[in-house]
Amino acid sequence: RTIMEKEIISTANAPQAIGPYSQAVRVGSFVYTAGQIAINPETSQIVTGGVTEQAEQVMQNLAAVLDAAGTGLENVVKTTIFLRYMKDFSAVNEVYGRHFVSEKPARSTVAVSALPLKALVEIEVVALIPGEEAVQKSAKSKKKAKKKNKKKKKAIEKVDEGKHDI
Repeated sequence: RTIMEKEIISTANAPQAIGPYSQAVRVGSFVYTAGQIAINPETSQIVTGGVTEQAEQVMQNLAAVLDAAGTGLENVVKTTIFLRYMKDFSAVNEVYGRHFVSEKPARSTVAVSALPLKALVEIEVVALIPGEEAVQKSAKSKKKAKKKNKKKKKAIEKVDEGKHDI
């Protein structure tokens, strides 16, 4: 059995949670963000303008949270977009497309009856943290690695003392 640890991700560069949740949670080599709405982290207010301005702020908020987790938009593997009105799909899609240029993540888009603070768009993502092992080592495998390293160390000591041929 592999034991996975979770790490809470938080940054002042994105809006603080407005409820009992975290901005993101890292588990293994993945980070799962909470849905971001168009709150400007400096003013704690929804940005003025329409869905295009809101979508841009949402993408900036997501980028800040991902940066705090050690990754970025280029490593997003899945997004879920929540729209207040499906008629805004094209406008949000245009902003979204500017942020996901080369390798586009998998995506779901749904219309909802309402969003927090009367927002027009909310997006959550799952991203890979590059350079990390997909599965954290279990306590058992850590012990095994420690034992193996001890054996290597003893073998090196024997060579250093001239008791063992290489």
